[in-house]
Amino acid sequence: MTQLALVIDLNVCVGCHACVTSCKEWNTSGKVGGLADLNPYGADPNGTFFNRVQTYEVGEYPDTATVHFPKSCLHCEDPPCVPVCPTGASYKRAEDGIVLVDYDKCIGCKYCAWACPYGARELDERQKIMTKCTLCVDRIYDELLPPGDRQPACVQACPTSARLFGDVHDPDSQVSRAIRERDGYPLMPEWGTRPANHYLPRRKTEIRIHPEDLERVDNPLKLDGKQPDYAGRGAGREDFAT
Repeated sequence: MTQLALVIDLNVCVGCHACVTSCKEWNTSGKVGGLADLNPYGADPNGTFFNRVQTYEVGEYPDTATVHFPKSCLHCEDPPCVPVCPTGASYKRAEDGIVLVDYDKCIGCKYCAWACPYGARELDERQKIMTKCTLCVDRIYDELLPPGDRQPACVQACPTSARLFGDVHDPDSQVSRAIRERDGYPLMPEWGTRPANHYLPRRKTEIRIHPEDLERVDNPLKLDGKQPDYAGRGAGREDFAT
């Protein structure tokens, strides 16, 4: 069975929120309709988003890092939000594995939000219905769009290509290869929901610092036009820049 999903590369996500704004724009103007923003510039703003980016500071000084963590509906293969829905509004499609909400059936009871361990459901205060990421289902199958545009808006907008989209059940797909080769992992697998979305872990980048970069000397260029001399130094970067 096909299982469409996102794979997010935490190593290159820069937290620019392009995915958030493009998701908001597309789903506000598309099939879903307006996503409410109530009092957006006031002291207590309330808005509906399908995708959010959470930023964390990790580690201890001096070994610290900033991690940008995008999160949306994970389109679980065993979604807990589906069986708790009293009206059958939440459902999982057999043909592509996407979890959706039938807004004509939704009564806004929030049972799905309580059942979701990832906090991926949001109540649209204006429409009084539960909303969530649809993987831009109205976009990825639109034959009026060029083939290159038939992907979720967040994937197309990402400037660093941190978001991949495809069938995680296809071993030859780009997303499956990324998961396999980069040790991709699902979020909170202990809940047994089998999330379809995966994350690619951050990789540490080793920075080489040359000894001359740590040596503070007067700049002799103001005196005789020569480069600074450092005992024991071979050819450095500055020798090739002049």
